[in-house]
Amino acid sequence: MTIQTIPISAIAAQTFTIQLGNQNCEISLYQKSTGLYFDLILNNVPIVQTMLCLNLVGLVREQYLGFIGQLAFFDTQGTNDPEYTGLGTRYLLVYAS
Repeated sequence: MTIQTIPISAIAAQTFTIQLGNQNCEISLYQKSTGLYFDLILNNVPIVQTMLCLNLVGLVREQYLGFIGQLAFFDTQGTNDPEYTGLGTRYLLVYAS
Protein backbone atom coordinates (compact mmCIF):
# COMPACT_ATOMS: atom_id res chain seq x y z
CA MET A 1 0.00 0.00 0.00
CA THR A 2 1.21 3.48 -0.88
CA ILE A 3 0.05 6.61 0.96
CA GLN A 4 0.02 9.96 -0.80
CA THR A 5 -0.76 13.34 0.78
CA ILE A 6 -2.98 15.44 -1.46
CA PRO A 7 -2.17 19.16 -1.51
CA ILE A 8 -5.12 21.22 -0.26
CA SER A 9 -5.53 24.81 0.90
CA ALA A 10 -7.06 26.37 3.99
CA ILE A 11 -10.02 27.87 2.14
CA ALA A 12 -13.71 27.26 2.79
CA ALA A 13 -14.54 25.87 -0.67
CA GLN A 14 -12.24 24.34 -3.27
CA THR A 15 -12.45 22.05 -6.27
CA PHE A 16 -9.47 20.50 -8.01
CA THR A 17 -8.54 17.67 -10.34
CA ILE A 18 -5.93 15.06 -9.52
CA GLN A 19 -4.87 11.66 -10.79
CA LEU A 20 -4.98 9.00 -8.06
CA GLY A 21 -4.06 5.41 -8.88
CA ASN A 22 -4.41 6.10 -12.63
CA GLN A 23 -7.92 7.46 -12.01
CA ASN A 24 -9.03 10.90 -13.14
CA CYS A 25 -10.57 12.50 -10.05
CA GLU A 26 -12.27 15.80 -9.35
CA ILE A 27 -12.50 16.54 -5.64
CA SER A 28 -14.56 19.25 -3.97
CA LEU A 29 -14.19 20.25 -0.32
CA TYR A 30 -16.55 22.76 1.26
CA GLN A 31 -17.29 23.96 4.77
CA LYS A 32 -20.86 24.17 6.03
CA SER A 33 -22.14 24.99 9.52
CA THR A 34 -22.37 21.24 10.23
CA GLY A 35 -18.83 20.36 9.14
CA LEU A 36 -16.52 19.89 6.16
CA TYR A 37 -17.98 18.01 3.19
CA PHE A 38 -16.49 16.08 0.27
CA ASP A 39 -17.56 15.29 -3.31
CA LEU A 40 -15.74 12.96 -5.70
CA ILE A 41 -16.21 12.74 -9.45
CA LEU A 42 -14.43 9.77 -11.03
CA ASN A 43 -13.93 9.85 -14.82
CA ASN A 44 -16.69 12.47 -15.12
CA VAL A 45 -19.16 10.41 -13.05
CA PRO A 46 -20.18 11.61 -9.55
CA ILE A 47 -19.60 8.74 -7.11
CA VAL A 48 -19.60 10.48 -3.71
CA GLN A 49 -21.60 13.60 -2.94
CA THR A 50 -22.00 15.57 0.28
CA MET A 51 -19.98 13.15 2.43
CA LEU A 52 -19.24 14.52 5.90
CA CYS A 53 -15.47 14.44 6.52
CA LEU A 54 -14.46 12.77 9.78
CA ASN A 55 -11.00 12.12 11.18
CA LEU A 56 -9.59 8.76 10.01
CA VAL A 57 -12.86 7.64 8.36
CA GLY A 58 -12.79 6.59 4.72
CA LEU A 59 -14.56 8.93 2.31
CA VAL A 60 -15.41 6.29 -0.32
CA ARG A 61 -17.33 3.72 1.68
CA GLU A 62 -18.65 1.42 -1.06
CA GLN A 63 -16.40 -0.65 -3.35
CA TYR A 64 -19.07 -0.99 -6.03
CA LEU A 65 -18.61 2.71 -6.81
CA GLY A 66 -15.45 1.75 -8.70
CA PHE A 67 -12.88 3.90 -6.92
CA ILE A 68 -9.59 2.08 -6.37
CA GLY A 69 -8.02 2.93 -3.01
CA GLN A 70 -9.26 5.07 -0.15
CA LEU A 71 -9.29 8.75 0.81
CA ALA A 72 -9.39 9.98 4.40
CA PHE A 73 -8.51 12.96 6.58
CA PHE A 74 -5.83 12.75 9.26
CA ASP A 75 -5.58 15.21 12.17
CA THR A 76 -1.85 15.70 12.79
CA GLN A 77 -2.46 17.32 16.20
CA GLY A 78 -5.15 15.12 17.74
CA THR A 79 -8.43 13.46 16.86
CA ASN A 80 -10.66 16.33 15.72
CA ASP A 81 -12.73 16.22 12.57
CA PRO A 82 -11.36 18.51 9.86
CA GLU A 83 -12.37 22.11 9.36
CA TYR A 84 -11.24 24.33 6.54
CA THR A 85 -8.99 26.62 8.59
CA GLY A 86 -6.50 23.79 9.15
CA LEU A 87 -6.62 22.13 5.73
CA GLY A 88 -3.20 21.29 4.37
CA THR A 89 -1.43 21.85 7.70
CA ARG A 90 -3.26 20.30 10.67
CA TYR A 91 -5.75 18.30 8.59
CA LEU A 92 -4.20 16.28 5.79
CA LEU A 93 -6.14 14.57 3.00
CA VAL A 94 -4.44 11.28 2.20
CA TYR A 95 -4.90 8.67 -0.51
CA ALA A 96 -4.03 5.03 0.12
CA SER A 97 -3.72 2.80 -2.92
